[in-house]
Amino acid sequence: MRVLELFSGIGGMHFALKESGVPFSYIVAAEISTSANPVYKLNFPRACLLCRNIESFGVDEIDRISPDILLMSPPCQPYTRNGLKKDTKDKRSCALINLLELLPKLNGSLKYILVENVRGFETSNARQKLLDFLVDNHFNYQEFLLSPTQFGISNSRTRYYLIAKKKPLEFGFPITSSIITDPAKAGFPMDIGDSCFPISSILEVEDNFDSPSYKELLIPIERLAKQINVLDIVSKDDARSCCFTKSYSIYMEGTGSVYSPFPLNSSELDRIPKRENYSSEEQFFKALESLKLRFFSPKEISRLMCFPEEFRFPENHTLKQKYKLLGNSINVKVVAYLIRLMINEN
Repeated sequence: MRVLELFSGIGGMHFALKESGVPFSYIVAAEISTSANPVYKLNFPRACLLCRNIESFGVDEIDRISPDILLMSPPCQPYTRNGLKKDTKDKRSCALINLLELLPKLNGSLKYILVENVRGFETSNARQKLLDFLVDNHFNYQEFLLSPTQFGISNSRTRYYLIAKKKPLEFGFPITSSIITDPAKAGFPMDIGDSCFPISSILEVEDNFDSPSYKELLIPIERLAKQINVLDIVSKDDARSCCFTKSYSIYMEGTGSVYSPFPLNSSELDRIPKRENYSSEEQFFKALESLKLRFFSPKEISRLMCFPEEFRFPENHTLKQKYKLLGNSINVKVVAYLIRLMINEN
């Protein structure tokens, strides 16, 4: 099958397609980001990667690709809970809207569509335009709100997903007009998310506090002093982590978990240093320093997002660039499951 991967980012959809085991003969990817494209090209040197604005595609060009499968993760900023929620009035939604106007004019090769976006897309006008397109062009479809934790992955990242297939093709499970939030209702194994793995299984950086790799990731004491109470702190025995966003390490609250080398249960979290308990700022800073709290490394985050071990970044990409690109990407394992569910009929 021939695949068109739009808004391809660092290649999460491509990795998911490979992991799904669905055979494909050709893939064309398109992405405008000059930061993401070198990552994609490094990991898929033989892929046809176009540095293009999606709005620049025409009917003839897509017909020449003649895709059987369309995979896409359009920009999420118009729909995110922390944004302005301008929806279709946001210029960043134009590419998706234009695409939905373009697709009905194609030669008819397209049989399968998978869309991923943030939670919040399900209440948007853009989503309604997507559903209208699918109905008008005779696609069966199913929507989901799913988190990797439901698949045994120790990272909370609830996302909107839609899979669609051209009639008369049918799904191997009963579809519903409701958004599915329980994987079992779509035929996933009942025990798929019974237990998540401990954080220790994804760690790359050893607890050697004098090593350059650990020091590079240490949270500055000045930032801890101001914001330690808003951090989500996990240690190696925990089997959870919060969603990592593109602002990880730039902002402290709600952008992803941080790592503690020392186990912290709920009662011990109450003993995190507070300024009022110390007679001087120096003593307070020393107490904070002793915690050795650090950010997760890009490799550790990529493991939580189920990228394969061979995934890598170009050497000249900065730490903040890597965090931003990962925060904009997808969970590979979850999408791989959905691709199989979309293609299979039993």
